[in-house]
Formats: sequence, structure tokens, C-alpha cells
Amino acid sequence: MMKIISRLSELASNTFAYWVILIAVAAFYQPSFFHWIAPYIPVLLGIIMYGMGLTLTLQDFKEVIHSPYSVLVGVLAQFIIMPMLAIGLSTLFRLPPEIAVGVILVGCCPGGTASNVITFLARGNTALSVTITSCSTLLAPILTPMLTYLLARKWLPVSMSDMFLSILEIVLIPIILGIITRIFVKERAEKATSLFTLISVFGIILVVAAVVSINTKNLANSGLLIFLIVILHNGLGLLLGYLAGKILKLPYPDQKAIAIEVGMQNSGLGAALATAHFSPIAALPSAIFSVWHNISGPLLATYWRNKMKRLENSEQKYLINGPMSKK
Repeated sequence: MMKIISRLSELASNTFAYWVILIAVAAFYQPSFFHWIAPYIPVLLGIIMYGMGLTLTLQDFKEVIHSPYSVLVGVLAQFIIMPMLAIGLSTLFRLPPEIAVGVILVGCCPGGTASNVITFLARGNTALSVTITSCSTLLAPILTPMLTYLLARKWLPVSMSDMFLSILEIVLIPIILGIITRIFVKERAEKATSLFTLISVFGIILVVAAVVSINTKNLANSGLLIFLIVILHNGLGLLLGYLAGKILKLPYPDQKAIAIEVGMQNSGLGAALATAHFSPIAALPSAIFSVWHNISGPLLATYWRNKMKRLENSEQKYLINGPMSKK
């Protein structure tokens, strides 16, 4: 049974982007079929975070000791670059208040767990990616409400305390429960990892479906604008994250990890917070972000992976044929 779940989990992870796009289109054209999901968005995210906690070990934080500089750069870049890009894009495009707050909110969220898989595929420093995701997620109850309050309050009222409690409930407490569960039932927890990966994929798909289904009119009116903002937000985040690592002279695998960590957000959290504290339309940037970064991430990973293969092949030819192989 576990082998079947493991294969399904791998298949779901590899085809995640396709499922997100498919469900988003289905929810747009048949919204009534998905309306019932909306009240359960926080619950779905809590289950996903519990699964994340279930996979965490002390080993996941070893990079803090072994490469504290890279971890610090990654976490700072996460909570500086994306929020600043969000407020810059919101101001530049003169976005309506609800959409502006939604863009800022997703920019202030921690990195998403999908970034770890993308970093692995891109041949980046996967251990660093996992550590940055874990650290930024654990810091989110404080930093996400604080940054959202500072940057978004000129558009809409923001309750930092209410948002803190929400993140505590749907992020921190489930993660801690997951870690505790792993401590007491380590072997079973390890076996359940594939199951929770499958549940996480399914959960994010349902969150996207819910947000799209309750925003069909808003999508029809502002969908292209939001999509443009999301593409710019994600693309510039990937680029500036990479440049931050490069300028600060981090190893190349670390540069790739930080680029992906910065560019790929926990958009599920953004959607849950937007729905709970603002309005359905404020959740749209997060929903579209979920769709887009699961397209741009694999594309970037494929580019970097192919680049590494070309370099390896070039080096092998050089070793076999000597300097003449360069001609």
C-alpha cells in the first residue's frame, strides 16, 4: 500500500503544475462546484503545515550551524526583496486597495515547501533550501503580520494581532504538533511522509479552486492585470534572489537555492490570510501565484539542470581529449 502511495505522491509532485492549472480553469467555469471549499482553507493549510512538521528533523537545521551566512542571507532576502517588490509593483500599477493588499500579503509570506523540490531539480543546495524554508516559516507569525501592517495599512486597515493569531493557529501550532508526532512515532512518521506530500499537493489544489471559484467576476475584470503583477513579482524575486547570492559571493548552488526560496512563496498561507482578514479578491494574487510559480519554478530548474549537464559533458570531453577538445 505504501509503495502505491509513494508512486502516487511522486506522480502528483511531478505533475503538480498541470493539476493546478486544470483545477483553476475548472473552478473558473464551474465555480458553484467548488464554493463549499472556501470555509475550509485554514484547515487545509493547517494539515499541510502539520505534514511539513512531520518531515522536519534537527538535520534540517544543520545548515544554520554549517553555513550561517548563507542561511542569514536567504532569510533576509526572503523578507526584504518580496515585500519591497510587492509595494513597488502595487504603487507603480496603482492597484485597487484589495488587490494591492493581496500582492503585499503574498510578498510578506515565507517561502513555500515546493521550493525545496525545485532547488533539488535545479541542482542547488537543497539542504540550505530546506533550512531557509523552515526558518522563514517559523519566523512568519511575527514577520508576516508586522511587514503586512507596515506596508499595507495605507490601502486597508490591518490588524497585526489578529493576523499573528491566525498564523499561530494555521502554521506554527500544526508544525509543532508535527514535530512532536515525529519524535514519538519516528518510524511511522517517516513512512507517512509520502502520504502527507500527496495530501499537501491535494490541499494546495483545493485552496486554488476555492479562491478562483469565489472570484470568477473579479478574475474576468482584473485577471490579466493580476497575472502580469504575479509574473513580475515572481520573476523579479527569482532574479534579485539570485543576484543577492551572487553579489555576496555565495557558492553557485547556494545562489540557486536562495533565488528559488525568494521567488517561490507560501501562497496557500497568503490565500488563507487574505480570505480571513480582508476580502475574497485580496486572495486572488495568492491563488494566481500558486499557479504561476509552479510553472516558472520547474522551467528555471530545467534550465539550470540542463546547464549543469552541458558543463559536465564539456568537462568530461576536456578530460578525455585534452585542450584540443575545446577547438
